[in-house]
Amino acid sequence: MSANLKKLSALSQRGPHRVLEGDLGYTGLPGKVYTPAEGSNLPAVAFGHDWMRTADNYTATLRHLASWGIVVAAPDTETGFNPDHAGFASDLETTLQILAGVRLGNGNVTVSPGKLGLAGHGMGGGAAVLAAVNNEKLNAVAAVFPAATAPSAIEAARNLYVSGMVIGPDKDADALFDPGNPSALAYNWAGEVVYRVVKKGNQQSFAEDGLGKRLLGLGAPKRSVQTTVRALLTGYFLHQLDGNKKYDDFSQPNAKGKAVSSLRNDELAKRAGLTAQSSGLTIR
Repeated sequence: MSANLKKLSALSQRGPHRVLEGDLGYTGLPGKVYTPAEGSNLPAVAFGHDWMRTADNYTATLRHLASWGIVVAAPDTETGFNPDHAGFASDLETTLQILAGVRLGNGNVTVSPGKLGLAGHGMGGGAAVLAAVNNEKLNAVAAVFPAATAPSAIEAARNLYVSGMVIGPDKDADALFDPGNPSALAYNWAGEVVYRVVKKGNQQSFAEDGLGKRLLGLGAPKRSVQTTVRALLTGYFLHQLDGNKKYDDFSQPNAKGKAVSSLRNDELAKRAGLTAQSSGLTIR
């Protein structure tokens, strides 16, 4: 029986917390920080942007997570045409260390070092996977329409034992529409992983791009996709990082909800263009 994401609609709305915005740059790493106005031992997430984008292209998403009690920071590094993916992964890890080590929101906000997560979109999703390998302080990772990286996030996932959520496109051949092949990334994931398909979603639909980037062909955002992905991220991290059992369904591999379906086992292998027999991998 499939788990029902009944709280998807509620989590797509703004959360109960007032949100504060800060500058990550005071730590020496450029970027943005969003926190609830107050709270102690909160969960925290470092978020990676896609290629040729910045934290400003995810303002609504970052504020949304903070409104639900999750501290989130996004480094503004590797924003150029030829980014260093390994360097960006290192910056995401540094961002997490910063969040876990300082008081935020005029001293009214603290992060629990045992409630840390990584997330990212496109290039940032791949970089989050790279940053998660052998990171013992990490509790969960979410990759939103992850793109190809060098070194390969798909290969890195073979050694990734932390819990993960991969969000993939609504296409039969996602390797064509999303070169990062999110389904292959999920297929290779060594630990517990869930794979979500968002209706009408793909790599180009999530970032909050302005008119300039749309004209350059870098973005074709869809509000419905953004809303759904924000809710999935919120529910997943509230359960995985904060231990809130109310959102247990968001960690179930067979969960489904409005505009959301899940793939696993043979369906995931087929989407990835792989076979269980040829790979020798276990699919969850």
